[in-house]
Amino acid sequence: MENFRTAFRGKLLAFVAMAGLWRMAALPIFAAEEKAPPDTLAVFEFHGQITDRPPVEDPLFGNLHAESLQSLLTRLKKASMDDKVAGVVVLLDEAGLRSAQIEELRQVLKLVKEKKPVYAHADSVKTGTYLLLTTASRASVAPTGDLWITGLYLEELYLRGLLDMLGVRPDFLTCGKYKSAAEMFMRKEASPEASEMHDWLIESLYENMVAMIAENRGVGKDDARAWIDRGIYSAEAAHDAKLIDAVESREELLTFLKKTHGTTVKLNKSYGKKTSPEIDFNNPFAMLQLWAKLLDDSRSSSKSTRNSIAVVHVDGAISLGRPTSSLFGSEEGAYSETIRKALDQVAEEPRVRAVVLRVNSPGGSAVASEIILKAVRNVQTHKPVIVSMGNVAASGGYYVSSRANRIFADSTTITGSIGVVAGKLATDGMWQRIGVNFTGIQRGKHAALMRSSKPWTDAEKQELQKWMDEIYGVFKGHVTEGRQGKLKKPIDDLAGGRVYTGAQALELGLVDEIGSLNDAITYAAKEVHLEDYELRTYPEHKNFIEQLMDETGQKKKDEKRLSTRWQIPLEPLLEGIDPERISLIHNAFQQLDCLREERIMLTSPLFLLND
Repeated sequence: MENFRTAFRGKLLAFVAMAGLWRMAALPIFAAEEKAPPDTLAVFEFHGQITDRPPVEDPLFGNLHAESLQSLLTRLKKASMDDKVAGVVVLLDEAGLRSAQIEELRQVLKLVKEKKPVYAHADSVKTGTYLLLTTASRASVAPTGDLWITGLYLEELYLRGLLDMLGVRPDFLTCGKYKSAAEMFMRKEASPEASEMHDWLIESLYENMVAMIAENRGVGKDDARAWIDRGIYSAEAAHDAKLIDAVESREELLTFLKKTHGTTVKLNKSYGKKTSPEIDFNNPFAMLQLWAKLLDDSRSSSKSTRNSIAVVHVDGAISLGRPTSSLFGSEEGAYSETIRKALDQVAEEPRVRAVVLRVNSPGGSAVASEIILKAVRNVQTHKPVIVSMGNVAASGGYYVSSRANRIFADSTTITGSIGVVAGKLATDGMWQRIGVNFTGIQRGKHAALMRSSKPWTDAEKQELQKWMDEIYGVFKGHVTEGRQGKLKKPIDDLAGGRVYTGAQALELGLVDEIGSLNDAITYAAKEVHLEDYELRTYPEHKNFIEQLMDETGQKKKDEKRLSTRWQIPLEPLLEGIDPERISLIHNAFQQLDCLREERIMLTSPLFLLND
């Protein structure tokens, strides 16, 4: 028995010794698998213009500090999934953000906050900025900083008084009594229908804002409304009223961050951004090599063999043709030929499995809108098209969206405006006031129909109205067929030029879902059963050299598009005094440029909406 105990004790000791040796040998393996603690704070500075469409990346001129919304959202999501990132810092520095952009950024910041802390700081705050600021885990404002949580203000433009003073007679026809785009030329104040429509718009936007503030700060909606009605706060008063979490300078914020995450934590202010190549200006061939690399990169990107989702941007006023090019880039806007070619390209590209049409447009040319929609329908014979609406997707913007497989909108998107406008300005009275007369000779009953000499006769109006009603019928037909079984009311009760927010459009069946661009992309990927994919942006960006090389034979024809810049007396002074209103007036006269070229428009009313 004693021998058995001795043998057992020996085997047990041997086993323990072997286990100890195995543990010692395994320690380095387990140690290697341990993840290093996060040591970085990703810093995002929201400054300047945030564009809907990605800006041109040019190694010589850069992008003038502009960043696309999608780039910003992608970088934020990357930071949320990066194990090396301990938290996210958002510095709100007078960023030019619209309501739908704020909504999409807010959605992503909420997702980031679920995984790691988000710290937001601002020196001065307006209502829109406040919605982003308070989405963070901790919101702070600089000492003596001001917060203007004042709500929303909508202002409409009416030029009839000016036109009367000049002796100019506006003559416009519309389809739909709520189609108020022409009222700025025809009236001195809003029609009852326009007033009713703008009231329901701002009410929807305001209630959405109240709900966001209440959710962000964990208070009731009545409290949020009371904060807005008080309106103006110093940073200290806002902290006392619990609108923010701290009053601190940037230096004090840094001290707080180092205290929270350790003194060795690193601040990465360019997190997720592409690094620009360095240029050796001592090398006379350096610039040529840089351009060659850029051209090569653009070609190689189109040869990717990965499955992809194409994001095609319809951004800006919709016009016929293509933009003109210059050293500083192309004209802004959504041009039918450019977008048609992009859609045809993605339709034929086998690696592009689905398309997200990102629409951020108030509309424009009826013909251009139909060209784009036909190209969308061509894509749908090969693959699904999902629409993501941005700040505005109204009139022509809704027209090109109407037949998509699914439509996403932000709750604050401005959409609808299903109707048609045509018109002109009769200027004979203006010229006669200054002693200038014109004599015209014509052959053909309607040869002078669109001339600026006289208003239309009743017979001419009847002919124009027939044509416009035909276009209006086509528009309504696209909507009823594209939204078959989804519309909550008869089309005539939804159309007529009525404008809606995204939230209202969802209730009426004009859109399918409230969601961001990222939501639309995720949905598109699921539709075609993709998990691993890349995003491709269309129309493909071209720098100055590529633009000069691309189809220069068409340039002269398109140079006439929107070449007129309307000048207002004392404009430089007025732009300094009241730049927003001057910008609105410019937009109004640009619509006249389009009408002169296109004759008929699918455009939405112009107004200023400020927080």
